[in-house]
Amino acid sequence: MPGVLSADDCRLPPAPVPPAHPCHRALCSHIWEHLQSCEWCASLPRMASADLLLHPVRLRIVKAFLGDRALTTTQLAAELQDVPAGSLYRHVALLAKAGVLQVVAERRVRGAVERTYTLRLFAAQVGPGEAAAMTREEHAQAFMAFVAGLLADFDRYLAAGAPDLARDGVSYRGSAMWLTDAEFADFLRDINAVFLPRLANAPGKGRRRRMVFSVLLPASEPPARDAGAGQSTRRPRNGTGRGS
Repeated sequence: MPGVLSADDCRLPPAPVPPAHPCHRALCSHIWEHLQSCEWCASLPRMASADLLLHPVRLRIVKAFLGDRALTTTQLAAELQDVPAGSLYRHVALLAKAGVLQVVAERRVRGAVERTYTLRLFAAQVGPGEAAAMTREEHAQAFMAFVAGLLADFDRYLAAGAPDLARDGVSYRGSAMWLTDAEFADFLRDINAVFLPRLANAPGKGRRRRMVFSVLLPASEPPARDAGAGQSTRRPRNGTGRGS
C-alpha cells in the first residue's frame, strides 16, 4: 500500500537511484520531486496509517516482505542496496513501532541482537474509514507514490538481466467490462476465490515470488445521446458483422 511522509517523524531520504529505463526516468523524476517538495505533506500533524505506508522507502520495505517472508534487517539491506543503512533501520523501526512489522525471532550476533521480522498484512493497508476521509489531493499523492513504486520495481526487473516476459511470467494490460454494481461485487468475489488461497503458499522448491498489482477504476462516462447510446457501440460476439 502506498504512503506519504510526515515531516515531524523523519526526513525524506535521498531520492532513489534513477530508473534505468529512459521512458520512465522523466516521470519518476517528477514524482519523486513532487513527493519531496509537497507542502501538504509537510503540514501533516501526525503519521496516520496512510502517511506511514505511502513513504517511498517504507513502501519498498513492505513490498519486500510480501509473500509471507521472514527477513532480518541484514537480508533486507541486501535487497534494498540503494537505501542507506541508517535510513533503512529507522524506517524498519517506524514500521515495527506501528505494528506493521513484527519480531518473530531474535539471536545474538557478535554481541548485538539480530531480529527477524514478518509483515502483519492486515496492518499494512489503509483502512476503509481512513480512505473515505482522504481528500482528492491525498488520493492523488497516494496513487502517485503507488505508481512511482511500480515503475521502480519494473526498472529493477529490467536491470536484472535480459528481460523475457514469457519466460518470467511478466504482463501488463488493461481491460474494460460492463458490470452492474452487483455484477462487480460478484467479480471481486471470484477474484478473491482464486487469489486468496494462493496467498497462503509458503516458499518452496520451484516456487518463485511473483508480484501482483491491481488498479480498479470506473471509466468516465460520456454524455448519453440517447437511451441506447451505451449499447450501440458493442461489437457483435457471434461473428455477425466480421470481415471475411
